[in-house]
Amino acid sequence: MSKIYRKGILALAIGSAFTLSSLAHADILIGVAGPFTGASAAYGEQFWKGASQAAEDINAAGGINGEKIKLVQGDDACEPKQAVAVANRLVDSDKVKAVIGHFCSSNTMPASEIYDEAGIISITPASTNPKITERGLATVFRMCGRDDQQGIVAGDYIVDVLKAKKVAIVHDKDTYGQGLADATKAQLNKRGVKEVLYEGLTRGEKDFNSLVTKIRASGADVVYFGGLHPEAGPLVRQLREQGVTAKFVSGDGIVSMDLVTTAGGPQYTKGVLMTFGADPLQNPAGKTVVETLRKSGYEPEGYTLYSYASLQALAAAFAGIKGTDGVKAAEWLKSHTVPTVLGDKSWDSKGDLKVSDYVMYEWDDKGKYHQLP
Repeated sequence: MSKIYRKGILALAIGSAFTLSSLAHADILIGVAGPFTGASAAYGEQFWKGASQAAEDINAAGGINGEKIKLVQGDDACEPKQAVAVANRLVDSDKVKAVIGHFCSSNTMPASEIYDEAGIISITPASTNPKITERGLATVFRMCGRDDQQGIVAGDYIVDVLKAKKVAIVHDKDTYGQGLADATKAQLNKRGVKEVLYEGLTRGEKDFNSLVTKIRASGADVVYFGGLHPEAGPLVRQLREQGVTAKFVSGDGIVSMDLVTTAGGPQYTKGVLMTFGADPLQNPAGKTVVETLRKSGYEPEGYTLYSYASLQALAAAFAGIKGTDGVKAAEWLKSHTVPTVLGDKSWDSKGDLKVSDYVMYEWDDKGKYHQLP
């Protein structure tokens, strides 16, 4: 064997070893998709803070199968067309192995089809529209409940606790907002309460005075709103400014301190009711993480811990299959229980949580929300 040939073989062997070593220690790219700009950017921040802390903690413990997690941000601004562009970029350019997201159900719907077609597992911490997991997509999961579960809790509370006789239902015409409003309406109707008003508003609007006039004329003792805090805030303020004292009830789309800001102060949000999962900050499983985030100067409100738990679930699935195949990871997740900061979680064949834990919260005069007994 010639000296040159031997050097060539040696160089090839070293190069191959280097390549294999690089692959063995390659980062596992995971997308975090949500609204990082726009009116709902507060929820994108919750997603990012939760996922970032989870990635830091998992990496410190050795990563996934010896590889480190690297997060890739995808800003969809709660706009469906932008969500499609984000999804295609995460799949084609960033080559992510999994996605945490999206936030708005109207964005999760088209984006999850792209991930599923590419065989990439995705888990939304926040999208509650039932259709997301009713389409037979094998790699789609959620870390939250569904609107048809949330609507039952809201409807029963309005009837049994608030004793409402006249309910005005308002929605934002979006997949999430109208879907949640319709689910609550269905439960109210089932309980014998027929709405006195059913109206839609447009996301981005701030002047709801004509709508408030209709609500006042309806004599409603409860106003139920399906939508997000950028519209809920101004709506509840204008209701109060026009002397409408009806109880204001909404869902998990207003779980942000920004509700108080958009309303103009806690004097307007005091007494507002909303459905959300059982308070994750009170769950012993997440105590250490909550303390860590608070020490860093961040209060883990809303979906922060849901995002953290989503990355825990993905990491557990990849560790379980000893790889990053999305289809295999999805199969694993549907047959295993995963310990998370939200407690033990398990999923059915659709990708829905087997147990939903919606409860009622109330906002106080300090601009904070608390789970009701």
